[in-house]
This record gives sequence, C-alpha cells and structure tokens, in this order.
Amino acid sequence: MIEFRNVTKYYPTPHGRKVVLDDLTLTLPAGTKLGVLGRNGAGKSTLLSMIGGTTRPNRGEIRRHASISWPLGFGGTFHPDLTGAQNVRFVARIYGRDTDELVEYVENFAELGEFMDMPLRAYSSGMKARLAFGMSMGIAFDWYLVDEITAVGDAAFKRKSLSFFKNRLRNAGLLMVSHSVTTIRAYCTSGLVLEKGRATYYDNIQAAIAAHERNMAA
Repeated sequence: MIEFRNVTKYYPTPHGRKVVLDDLTLTLPAGTKLGVLGRNGAGKSTLLSMIGGTTRPNRGEIRRHASISWPLGFGGTFHPDLTGAQNVRFVARIYGRDTDELVEYVENFAELGEFMDMPLRAYSSGMKARLAFGMSMGIAFDWYLVDEITAVGDAAFKRKSLSFFKNRLRNAGLLMVSHSVTTIRAYCTSGLVLEKGRATYYDNIQAAIAAHERNMAA
C-alpha cells in the first residue's frame, strides 16, 4: 500500500510558485495498476520521483508499506569505470540480494556477453539500457515505477523484455507515466490525472483518459 497524506509539492520560478501537487490525500492498495496522465510540465515525473524517495514534498508525507523499484530501465546511477557485473553487484548489496545470483540473472537476461566484464564507459546507450532493464527484472519489487516504458534491442529481445515485465506485474503494483494513451490503456486499470496542481483519481482508466483528453482540448 502507498499512502499520500496531504502531499503538496511546488517549485519557485521567476513568475511565482509552480504548484505540482496541492494537498493530495490518496491511498493506493497493493497491486494497483495506476496510469499517471497530464500535459507536459504537469508534474508526472516529479510524482514518481517523490514516490521513489528521490524528491521530497514541501508538505505532507508519502508512506510506503512496500518495496518500491527505481524507474524501470533507469541506469543513471551506474558508475562508468566499473564493469557491468560490478555495477550489478553494487545494486545487489544495496537491496540485500545475493550478488552472484543477480549477476547471473542479469548476464543471461541482458545478453551482453563479454561486455559484462567491461567498464560501462565502453557501453552504447542501448547496452546500458539492456543492463538496467535486466537489473529491474532481476529484483522482485512490490511496486514498479515506469516513466515511459522502453524495451531495447531487436524484436525478439523486446518481446522477451515485455513478457518478463508483465509476468512481474502479476504480483506487483504499477505506477506508469507515458505520453502514449495506448500504452497506459494496455497496462493500467486506474488513473491519476494531473492538471494545474490538482490530482484527480479515477478507478477506471478509460474515464481517466477521457478526462485527460478533455484537459488537452480545453
């Protein structure tokens, strides 16, 4: 379960305060598949980073009664001078996982071959994404955060990645940000629409999409 208790988030700008969330109170039960919708700059990514704990609200609190993933496929904390395997071991220790097991899982999943023992600075952006996606699938979380889902590689690897992800979601919750309504509809059953600092929850994703589209047309 994830609880928002009177959560307010804003940023100072030259034109005054930019309010992203204004006094949001909401409880998301375990297993919820929530799509976050809103126009550019509405605060969708900020909301995910607050849930993940990397951004703090100005007021209120977010209570997480579960394990929360980093954003799916995110490799921003990789150390470029460490090998792929060394980066995986570092993450395994942080999350209390068996290091050898996670390295073996990611090596098999990401299909990077000898590059697992090469420093990250030798990786292409696609290879880094494959390593990050493999780590995301190698650790089972109660909730997955997704900011624009991507599946890299050839068609077969993309199919495998999305199949593994959907399998993880059988026993986990999902908070997804995407500009693709088709993607939101495919993965989510409920929605949260952000508009001018207000967050409106819909227990039906189609109703959330319709509200978002009305906002965009206004």
